[in-house]
Amino acid sequence: QVQLVESGGGLVQAGGSLRLSCAASGFTFSTVAMGWFRQAPGKEREFVGTISRGGIVTNYAASVKGRFTISIDNAKNTVYLQMNTLKPEDTAVYYCAADRAGSTFFTRVSESAYDYWGQGTQVTVSS
Repeated sequence: QVQLVESGGGLVQAGGSLRLSCAASGFTFSTVAMGWFRQAPGKEREFVGTISRGGIVTNYAASVKGRFTISIDNAKNTVYLQMNTLKPEDTAVYYCAADRAGSTFFTRVSESAYDYWGQGTQVTVSS
């Protein structure tokens, strides 16, 4: 059974940091690309960042580039999203997702490319 379980969300003041984790099971983690997306209240879900199979390539939305970092630990079947210098506009439910067709050298930013999704974790940034 495929599962993606996010954790690490919470309430933080603007300028603070959080690290989200996404633990995967039920598939071979090292053969997929992983992505993070978010959905703010009243808005469409949007791309945050991706990491290619094996962690060779990362890609970020312009709104988070330089503040957020994605990394993977294949031994733990876990992908992380380190979020620094958080802003109130980062408030959203954050989702991790797996792209079974993900490549080692490029990533995909479209939601439709992702096959498996977690349940989401809430991040709230107060001003």
